[in-house]
Amino acid sequence: MAQFVINNPEGPIAFWFSMIPFTSPIIMMVRLPFGVAPWELALSMAILTVTFVGAVWLAGRVYRTGILMYGKKVSWGEMWKWLFYKG
Repeated sequence: MAQFVINNPEGPIAFWFSMIPFTSPIIMMVRLPFGVAPWELALSMAILTVTFVGAVWLAGRVYRTGILMYGKKVSWGEMWKWLFYKG
């Protein structure tokens, strides 16, 4: 993807890949030397931060309940219940 971004750093592919949390750290660093609007950089960092915090929160919910179920076979439905477990 970096090759597409270098060829067209202001294009829609470069913009969207710099906003998607999985690819944004690398693609945004490729775009920075070509000049990025400050709001694009701030939006990319905000999306990445919110996604990180949300993923850690979800993992914490699953881990907190799942660690008590040691040895039990886990299904997707069971994990879904753990996300909303109140206890």
